[in-house]
Amino acid sequence: MRKLTLFAALGLLLLEAIACKSQYEMLLSSSDVNAKYDAALSYFQKKKYQKAAQLFESMAVLTSGTARDDTVQYYWGLSNYRGKDFFTAESNFARFIQDFPQSPFASEARFYRLDCLYRATLRWELDQTPTRACMMAINEYMRENAQEEGHMEACRHMLADLQDRLDRKDYEAGRQYYRMEDYPAARTKLRNVLKNNSNNNYREQVLYYTAMSSYHYARLSVWQKQKERYLVFADDYLNFIGEYPESHYRKELDGIYRNVQKILEKK
Repeated sequence: MRKLTLFAALGLLLLEAIACKSQYEMLLSSSDVNAKYDAALSYFQKKKYQKAAQLFESMAVLTSGTARDDTVQYYWGLSNYRGKDFFTAESNFARFIQDFPQSPFASEARFYRLDCLYRATLRWELDQTPTRACMMAINEYMRENAQEEGHMEACRHMLADLQDRLDRKDYEAGRQYYRMEDYPAARTKLRNVLKNNSNNNYREQVLYYTAMSSYHYARLSVWQKQKERYLVFADDYLNFIGEYPESHYRKELDGIYRNVQKILEKK
């Protein structure tokens, strides 16, 4: 009897699941806009975003040119966004902004598009083309919506994170030459990092490896060239401690500088 009861319960659950599935599939293929619209909003409120997105997409043609047009298009994008399909959501919001620039949803759609672009950017080690494109879009949004403080803090956070990726990539490119022991190339690359962006987030590390590159280049040079190259290190060292007197690199560089002074005195 217990087994029969269990099988009966499982059978009822299976029938309910089939009925629900059939009802959803019928809605997808239906032309009843009101039923589809109510169901889509219900799925959205229940956080069943994939189903909501499919329903909003299926009624987009039916509501085109009607009073519901912008609402359906906006919630189609928002359903994809909440469902973490950011690639599709970005396309949704980009089209929405173009088609409905005066919609009450337009401002939110612009921000959500930015967030989709931000989420599509890559780690600093990878291609930073999407990063630069996203930063341009964020700056444009901030210029056009300067009076709206709602999303400004989030935009500033995104910009700071994206800029850090660019700074890190430039700094690591210079340090890679240092690791390869190509010290002249390392110093040139690192100096160019600060020449292109003096406010690089990794300025302290850049200056440290610039000084270390100078030191190793001088140390490995023929003796006729060592004096002038140690003097270059001395300049780099003084630049570093002038900006970062309390740096944790200070002790190491101080020791090297004292040894270099002794070498220069002998020469």
